[in-house]
Amino acid sequence: MTVVIVLEGALPSHFTVAVSPLAELAASLHVLTEYGHHADRAPWAEAVVRDAPEAFRDGLRRFSPLWAALRWRGFYAGLDPAVPGGATAAPGTAAARTPAPARLSLDAFAELTAYSCASGYLGFAFDRLLHEPRQAAALRRAASGLPEPHLALAEDLLRDARRLRSEVLGFLDLCRPVFFGALWAETGPLLAGAAHRIRQRLADEGPALALGALSPSGPPGGGGPPRVVFDKVHHAVITPVRTPVLLIPTLYGAPHLIVKNEPGLPPVVHFPVGAPVVGVTLARRRMLALTDPRRVRLCRLIARQSMTTADLAHRLSMTRPQVSRHLRALRDLGLVRTERQGRYVLYGLDVHAVERIGQDVATALQF
Repeated sequence: MTVVIVLEGALPSHFTVAVSPLAELAASLHVLTEYGHHADRAPWAEAVVRDAPEAFRDGLRRFSPLWAALRWRGFYAGLDPAVPGGATAAPGTAAARTPAPARLSLDAFAELTAYSCASGYLGFAFDRLLHEPRQAAALRRAASGLPEPHLALAEDLLRDARRLRSEVLGFLDLCRPVFFGALWAETGPLLAGAAHRIRQRLADEGPALALGALSPSGPPGGGGPPRVVFDKVHHAVITPVRTPVLLIPTLYGAPHLIVKNEPGLPPVVHFPVGAPVVGVTLARRRMLALTDPRRVRLCRLIARQSMTTADLAHRLSMTRPQVSRHLRALRDLGLVRTERQGRYVLYGLDVHAVERIGQDVATALQF
């Protein structure tokens, strides 16, 4: 399934690039809950959870559906129609002093929270969740098919939405002294720099190249109107000319690229900064390259020491053109390095690149 951003007629002005502490908080909470998927952050996550008070650990478990597969829309700007284009509220205004989730009406809070409890919004209608028994029954059915605590959180929402909203806001307030104050002091300036670079790229290169560079799964679509296609687990079509798009960089969200496109709200693309550029296609081609037994034998030889084409052909009982074709394929995939010594070219296996294949596959599948 794909998310398609149709760029016909789109200008840089149809995109707002903003830095969002709440969005980065959501990304960091996801890492704290699912650090098995974020090996590079695991030591940090384990230390935070280990040293955190019990109230924080309880909240991390209880509210985890809000930062799981379908990220809670309350973490993103654009909830307040008074703030044009989904941009961050101006400093010093009442909107800026009040977190976006706190400005939600109770019905809007219930609707957006229900989407996260059901881990989806297409095919669901939760706009009258607190007043319509059929919508409540649909939420229970959807949440019951998901891992806990999705159903427990849905039941809390249906039992007392006002109380749940207060408890969610209390947990988010607790995050600052526990870990997020220090994290944001470090990451905020880095994200501001990343946002500036994306704005510059939008202005200099245009939306197609700027958005296509946000993820290795997002090449410009071929044929038809200009567009960017992101390989995601849900389908959506976004037209910036009609509805401006908010772009938010993340460090702790890497390697995930998240697209938020809830009905009636401005679309959001929460994109990773500094994530390894490994697409599913490249990872798959690297694995397939090593299924050929001749290439495996070749790699075993050059893993021990660098060799010339002639030496490899002799040892493998192959012709030089055959060896050259295999080496070229492996080199194009970044698995073989070359070194020139005089008039000879030596080929060696990039062991680090081979070791990284497993991590690259995991990374590519999470974009």
